[in-house]
Amino acid sequence: MDEPQSISRKTVLIMAIATGVIVANLNFIQPIEGLIANDFHLSKAIVGVLAMLTQMGYAVGLLLIVPLGDIFDRYHLIQFMMVLSIISLFIAFISPNALVFAIATTLIGITSVAPQIIIPYAGFLAPAMQRGKVLGTVLSGLLTGILLSRSFSGLLGSVINWQYIYLIAAIMDIILLLIVHQAMPRDPRGHQHLSYASVIKSLPRLFTTQRRLRGSSLNGFTMFAVSNVLWSTLAFYLADQYHLGSNVAGLLGLLGIAGVIVAPYIGNLVDHRSPRLTIGLSVFFSSIAFLLFWLIGHWLIGLIVGIVLLDLGTQFSQVSNQAIVQSLNRKESSRNNSIFMFSYFLGGSLGTLSATWAWSIAKWNGVCLVAVVFLVIALLGHLILKEPEKLHD
Repeated sequence: MDEPQSISRKTVLIMAIATGVIVANLNFIQPIEGLIANDFHLSKAIVGVLAMLTQMGYAVGLLLIVPLGDIFDRYHLIQFMMVLSIISLFIAFISPNALVFAIATTLIGITSVAPQIIIPYAGFLAPAMQRGKVLGTVLSGLLTGILLSRSFSGLLGSVINWQYIYLIAAIMDIILLLIVHQAMPRDPRGHQHLSYASVIKSLPRLFTTQRRLRGSSLNGFTMFAVSNVLWSTLAFYLADQYHLGSNVAGLLGLLGIAGVIVAPYIGNLVDHRSPRLTIGLSVFFSSIAFLLFWLIGHWLIGLIVGIVLLDLGTQFSQVSNQAIVQSLNRKESSRNNSIFMFSYFLGGSLGTLSATWAWSIAKWNGVCLVAVVFLVIALLGHLILKEPEKLHD
């Protein structure tokens, strides 16, 4: 298969916007957990399980749906998954009780995997020496969606019933679907002559035979767990320490704009310097962030600086690992991404669950201790598995 020569800025922008809008579906629940708990008369631990269900559903979609990108025309597959995601958002909007909402939030997770079909598609269309920069730009869209979804959800949750957040999201996704249908580039590969069973059966082989994929999967697992340790408990901490509501949790999410701004530059560092360097920086920034949360998190300045550093660490990890994963076999790019992102969101769900459990036992000190455990694992993986110094000769 010939190496692509270029990818247009318009295509990259459309892909970045699409990933951001769709991934937002996964994060609406975080700033409004307290509102959902009050509405359905749930404990904070139980509502933490609902947040985990979204991420576990996403992990299932990553493992079982994203590999379809190596079989089917990705232009059509992306749109099909968007339709299913819109239906899931409508179910969340009309949920009359916690059980129906639990089903809806699980379906939202399973069906909102289109960004993880778009990302390897962007890597597939980009020339090798531009791949890090292109992926950095697309991932800026992804992170922007994550950040704005928290602010959007937190702020709207303070002025309207939280259910309407899911209705508005469904309408936004319908508009995006029309744009994608008109402007997303067609897949030059078309459909591939592969069976679904053979593709799924190949996943363990790809994981066991590619050391770079194993290293990226472990780093993604731990670093996204660390990120979710904060975001799944921040609303609780703000209410307990500062007597502040979900709207402030949403506003603090905007601090991650630093990660959005630097993502293309991280991609350049990966292309022209070393992914090992950028992975090391991801662990460093996240470690300093939680040191600040632990020592001076009772002051808002400590939270603010820590959130900026944590989002930088998360973005350094995500861009670096995606560049590593997409530098592997292009014919298996969706499957490699499926394995990496399954590990990534498995870590995120474990981070959410362990952090909410730690909060119920030891509050903020327990939350920070959970983060330290994940960071130690990340550091050991960085030292032992050793990411590549260069992706290209």
